[in-house]
Amino acid sequence: MEVIEKHLATNNRIIQSPYGGILVDLMIPPEEIIESKRYANTLASIQISERIECDLELLATGAFSPLDQFMGKADYDCVLDEMRLTNGYIFPIPITLPVEKKICPKLGQDIALRNTKNELLAILTVEEIYEWELDEAARKVFDTLDLRHPLIAEMHSWGKFNISGRLKVLQLPRHFDFSDLRLTPTQTRARLKKLGRENVVAFQTRNPLHRAHEELTKKAIEDKDAVLLLHPVVGMTKPGDIDHYSRVRTYKILAERYYDRERLLLSLIPLAMRMAGPREALWHALIRRNYGATHLIVGRDHASPGKDSKGQPFYQPYAAQDLARQFSEELAVEVIPFRELIYLPEQDSYVEVDQAPADAVTRSISGTELREEYLNKGRRLPDWFMRYEAATILARSHPPRHQQGVCVWFTGLSGSGKSTTAEILTETLLAHGRRVTLLDGDVVRNYLSAGLGFTKIDRDINVRRIGFVAAEIAHHGGVAVCAAVSPYRAMRNEVRNMVGADCFIEVFVDTPLEVCEQRDAKGIYEKARRGEIKNLTGINDPYESPQNPEIVIETDFASPEQNARSILAFLKKRGFVLK
Repeated sequence: MEVIEKHLATNNRIIQSPYGGILVDLMIPPEEIIESKRYANTLASIQISERIECDLELLATGAFSPLDQFMGKADYDCVLDEMRLTNGYIFPIPITLPVEKKICPKLGQDIALRNTKNELLAILTVEEIYEWELDEAARKVFDTLDLRHPLIAEMHSWGKFNISGRLKVLQLPRHFDFSDLRLTPTQTRARLKKLGRENVVAFQTRNPLHRAHEELTKKAIEDKDAVLLLHPVVGMTKPGDIDHYSRVRTYKILAERYYDRERLLLSLIPLAMRMAGPREALWHALIRRNYGATHLIVGRDHASPGKDSKGQPFYQPYAAQDLARQFSEELAVEVIPFRELIYLPEQDSYVEVDQAPADAVTRSISGTELREEYLNKGRRLPDWFMRYEAATILARSHPPRHQQGVCVWFTGLSGSGKSTTAEILTETLLAHGRRVTLLDGDVVRNYLSAGLGFTKIDRDINVRRIGFVAAEIAHHGGVAVCAAVSPYRAMRNEVRNMVGADCFIEVFVDTPLEVCEQRDAKGIYEKARRGEIKNLTGINDPYESPQNPEIVIETDFASPEQNARSILAFLKKRGFVLK
């Protein structure tokens, strides 16, 4: 508390929360906005990503208090090493504004921050510029370097310099969906106060609510004589998650029909999750404290990114609970740990798995079963698992697997046989009734990436463009067949996250370099050997083979037709094509 009071005394932008937390207010007074916008229009601009936009909104409204700006180097280093800011306050996740060297501003310079729609959001006075190291951040925050972790794959595309300085926020990002539910921390605390209970139990979610979630939240508020803050994330979650539009519609129905309205507040949070497991659970506790919560439900595998490239979980199932409880008293947020719940049909009730009688008949549906056996097959979810109204909304937004989009991504050396196999696969899929778009690397170079060279930066831009188009096709129910050298693992994994891991099929065309050179119809390998072409993958630029691709084909032993048939068989097995 001494640290907090000292910080309050030195920063007039911080106000005390009635729940014992502290809030930052970075919004400039209304009377200054017009003049500030005029000034901002004279400044150089940086276009920030969707993730940074989410962070800026939560900085501006006090959700990240006592943090009041993107982190400077001292705070950044302290957070990585100690999970604290330099003032001693707990903060386990780095909040930074990375930029590329070529657009890095100068110290003392005012810059305008604009979103991807070019809307002016804030002015930042640059007080610090410092370089950051990806592997260090990955090891310390996520405890892994595995590129299958969605944030680590994404971090490879971030600028290598962080900038920091005082922020003046001119306007919050505009949202046109569920505006009545998008409450700031101040608004949330005011609504909670009107409900008249001392305790507030927060429930963090990025998924539709199952009956088990309903049972555990109701039990928690009864045990603590509390109000439930149902606080779903509507910013960035795990790639492949159910979209927040569908999820929020289910939350609204459940809140209206199955909860006591005097014991529940549904509020949305535009948080960009990091999927950092234990550290993220602690971060969620801090954030919910700023929204007025006194308790936080932390379940099994809280904020888990799933499995790594070896098929193993990134974090132990209850590690998040353990870390959050370790700092519970200091944060003044009590952790309510819940273990796996199972259904007892004879009692029509849910119990924690270790409390079920040894001879009891039990039922449960795992996340994999939910996707593979119900949603992907178009089967109705049982009422004991999910309320009918919520299951209906979910079924409409998540069609059977054979109607879902998918991306088949061929990667391999030039001349390996990617394009030939991709063309045959495309025609085969069209014959099976799927809508297919073929994105060939050479064609994309002509139409989407004309002017790009073959440096690593240019290659990454090209692959990212293909990935963006492929993701849009897949998200709208089509099949994207992509054939591109795409030599770098980090970029391929970034595309995997753009598309969604469940609907991304990486096909490694494993053809030896000497075979590719023998097939060299364009003569590019010969020119590269003579030094006439630079940065040719396999000769004077590296090719990073996939570590765990879904499919490996060898074109020097099997024909393109045989390889296309084997890929089709795989897609049928996964349900993307009807048998």
